Amino acid sequence: MVPDPRERRGRRHTVAALIAVAVAAVLTGAKSFTAIGEWAGDAGTGVLAQLGMVRPAATESTFRRLFARLDADRLDRVLGAWAATRAAIVDGRRVVSIDGKTVRGARKAHQRAPHLVAALCAGVVIGQVGVDAKTNEIPATRDLVEILDVTGAVLTMDAAHTNPATAKAVRDAGADYVLTVKGNTGGLHARLKALPWKNIPATTSRSRGHGRRETRTIKVADVPAWIEFDGAAQVAQLRRTTWRKKAKNSPARKSVEVVYLITSAPARDAGPARLAAWILQHWEIENRLHHVRDVTYDEDRSQVRTGNAPQVMATLRNTAITLLRLAGWTNITAATRHHARNPERPITLLLQT
Repeated sequence: MVPDPRERRGRRHTVAALIAVAVAAVLTGAKSFTAIGEWAGDAGTGVLAQLGMVRPAATESTFRRLFARLDADRLDRVLGAWAATRAAIVDGRRVVSIDGKTVRGARKAHQRAPHLVAALCAGVVIGQVGVDAKTNEIPATRDLVEILDVTGAVLTMDAAHTNPATAKAVRDAGADYVLTVKGNTGGLHARLKALPWKNIPATTSRSRGHGRRETRTIKVADVPAWIEFDGAAQVAQLRRTTWRKKAKNSPARKSVEVVYLITSAPARDAGPARLAAWILQHWEIENRLHHVRDVTYDEDRSQVRTGNAPQVMATLRNTAITLLRLAGWTNITAATRHHARNPERPITLLLQT
């Protein structure tokens, strides 16, 4: 339940109805309060009544005033808990990718843009928190881990979160971690790089698509005694070699990236191929969530800036993407066009998912 921050006098619509209608509008591609209000006005009372809006449609100003004051983190917890019940389990484990994104368009003069950390599981957004203006993404991520029910899951994060405190937070939550080690970790990266990887057999996989070819080679070893991460069981070297064409008839350009991994998942649960697959899934959070919010919903140019509204709008986008993924859509842009052609379609999706 999300508390209503408004005074009782003058309320015409419940918080639940306003959120439901806003999600329905975002499913059709709405990117602003104006677009949400216009969709509600065009949908008709019969359609809106199915979502609990029994009086004449709410206007743009109603959505704007409510969402600026709404408890955004509470909304994320409620919708994330609902989404978590529908997230798929892959090979007996839930794999949760955690990463942050800045809502660049919401930046105000002399203030930094809001930064949000989201958790994605099998294409479903199961949680999100805002990063306090006086801190950074690292403690916010640990807060998110504490909120989520991740018992038995595997959590993947990028190199910014590779530290003992985050590893302990994940283990305390009953989950395993896969943490990436890059040059920003200084001595840890150097010591992992110096391990005798040439003596360790490699597991290789290949993929092709979108004008590029990629070869991934992973080597896995037992964790050295000097690794001071709670529950650490294995370390790995992961090499990505990519050939990408910028134009149809141009030669492919080759790039190579080598990163190291630390994981608490033991070898019996996470062999080389599975460990590589978990990391590949982590990289998908950029394409399946952040890229969609930027390209389909034009988030980085959004002019929504007041109060908690930027985070609330990001949550509505997350929820729309989750609903569409659960319905089997892979192209979210095409999905929004499909739902925009008939006001009953987003209603049906909301009520049946």
